[in-house]
Amino acid sequence: MNLKAAFQDSERAVSPVIGVILMVAITVILAAVIGTFVLGLGDSLGQNANAGVSVDTDAANSSTTVTLVDKGNVQQVNITNNNGTDAGSKTLTNVGESKSLGFDGNDTQVIGVLPDGTETVIRTIEKP
Repeated sequence: MNLKAAFQDSERAVSPVIGVILMVAITVILAAVIGTFVLGLGDSLGQNANAGVSVDTDAANSSTTVTLVDKGNVQQVNITNNNGTDAGSKTLTNVGESKSLGFDGNDTQVIGVLPDGTETVIRTIEKP
């Protein structure tokens, strides 16, 4: 038996096909990464407010007390009941600070304010 003839039959490897598929995949991935940097798509991502608050609701008094437990990445935390007056909002700036606010017919919202002025609702407290 001739060993050289046994291994040189019509069997061909599929490695050229796999190589072409891998090259196309690498090209597509590189184009996506370069396109992201060139077009600046990553710059439009914003930051969400992140703060820890403790909420105590008094149903009998129709009010809620919010305590700032962890400031996180916010500059301040606003508490509002959306009644359209200044009496319907309070501001917390220091850890451990507490403020009470009546519901006045509306739900109370805890809003975190980032240093750039962006506001994010952290929590909504429904009127009891």
